[in-house]
Amino acid sequence: MPAPIPVSISTAIMAAGRRLDQRGWVPATAGNFSMKLEAGRIAVTRSGVHKGFLQPEHVMVVDGEGRAEDPALRPSAETLLHCGIYRRFPGAQASLHGHSVANTVLSRRAGACVVLEGYELLKAFPGLETHEARIELPVLDNDQDIARMQRELDRRWDALERDGVAVPPGYLIRGHGVYVWAGSMDGALARLEALEFMLECELMQGRG
Repeated sequence: MPAPIPVSISTAIMAAGRRLDQRGWVPATAGNFSMKLEAGRIAVTRSGVHKGFLQPEHVMVVDGEGRAEDPALRPSAETLLHCGIYRRFPGAQASLHGHSVANTVLSRRAGACVVLEGYELLKAFPGLETHEARIELPVLDNDQDIARMQRELDRRWDALERDGVAVPPGYLIRGHGVYVWAGSMDGALARLEALEFMLECELMQGRG
């Protein structure tokens, strides 16, 4: 019998759903969230559920390859992207995916990345201790083949590391949404809110 999801984990995921819903970042059934469990297991939101109204039964467990422990349950379609984050970044413990107006519009306009610089909230990203900083947030083309999209993302991350560039703990999917991760759910929420603030500023500046 698989170990149950700890109450603290399901509670944190449900609270994240309410918080993002209040900000309009997970409309309809959009978005997905996850947290890492022991022994390579991952707690992730189920497919087709409104994230503002999550209940404990809406959180399920997959392995590191995205396979459901309970085959009767269907995880979010992009579960493999959460698995890719945990596989690549061992310190990651929580990952959030949201769909705001700002990240959707800006990712449609962008090239290979969205540049953010000069913002006080850049301090929410690791290694940045001043607003006099710059990050290039990768923008990945949307693809219904999630495994192929993860391979492209790994290729982009490999290229950054070869160039000696720190991989930012977040990326955009063109016309689709944003992913962020951190060492805790609180950290992921803070990172997402900081990023969304900066993206909204960029969107508003572009209207002038």
